[in-house]
Amino acid sequence: MSALAHVGGGTPAAPDHGPPQERGGRSWAAYLLLVPGALWLLVFFVLPLVQLFTVSLQSGFPGYPGYYYRDVNFGNYLTAITDFAPHFGRSLLYAGLATFFAFVLAYPLAYAMAFKAGRWRSVMMICVIAPFFTSFILRTIAWRQILADNGPVADTLNFLHLLPGGRITETWVAVVAGLTYNFLPFMVLPIYASLERADPKVIEAGGDLYANGLTTFRKVTLPMSLPGVIAGTLLTFIPAAGDYVNAELLGSDRSTKMVGNVIESQFFRVLGGFPTAAALSFTLMAIILAMVFVYIRKFGTEELL
Repeated sequence: MSALAHVGGGTPAAPDHGPPQERGGRSWAAYLLLVPGALWLLVFFVLPLVQLFTVSLQSGFPGYPGYYYRDVNFGNYLTAITDFAPHFGRSLLYAGLATFFAFVLAYPLAYAMAFKAGRWRSVMMICVIAPFFTSFILRTIAWRQILADNGPVADTLNFLHLLPGGRITETWVAVVAGLTYNFLPFMVLPIYASLERADPKVIEAGGDLYANGLTTFRKVTLPMSLPGVIAGTLLTFIPAAGDYVNAELLGSDRSTKMVGNVIESQFFRVLGGFPTAAALSFTLMAIILAMVFVYIRKFGTEELL
């Protein structure tokens, strides 16, 4: 009818966009669905961060250990950077090594689960997530028993003369091994999810174009799994950099302590250490955020940006 009216010289009918009330109701419903999540983030994330930041700027009363007052004291950040720089470097180094070793172990496992496991895929998936049913601390203590001085691993390495110091525990090797083990599932699962979504026909096309297996993996399979690799590295590196359990249970008193151990001791063991601990926490968070931003900008994909 609107077309006939236009041809006949009448006024064209306005396009029908649906009832205004229905459109407004849908938009309000979408915003209402965001309210529970927004409140959760506000109460349990934003407000604690604000409180932590205010604590990081407090100053202690001279002559009264454990008492402090609110002011703007950025000297806590200078103390955190200068006095505990080795701990920051150690945390980033250990987290980077654990992420690398986790990737080396996780990618073949995820590849086998996605393309080769067949009916055993569910069993392998259960084996990957089974450690989550055990306490993080208990798993780390068990790892300490595995790497004990008289354990099978240390005895074998000593027999082969591959352990110069004669022990594994209380060394950086034990700390990195514990980090790798505890955060390995966080690397496996994202990579497996990316590979499982990959189209096998695209991978087969590489062979049809006379590419060998290595070239097909480098040009086709790895790029398709890159979102999972990036997600896995972030999920492994970020918690590993702030971890303190592995260094506490598997490392030594001083030479392997990470910044998480310093934060824990400043909060719970050092009288009046709250401002320094809060400054350490914010400094570590800022360093990790900067590294993640650069990493995503350089190696990220459109799905992650």
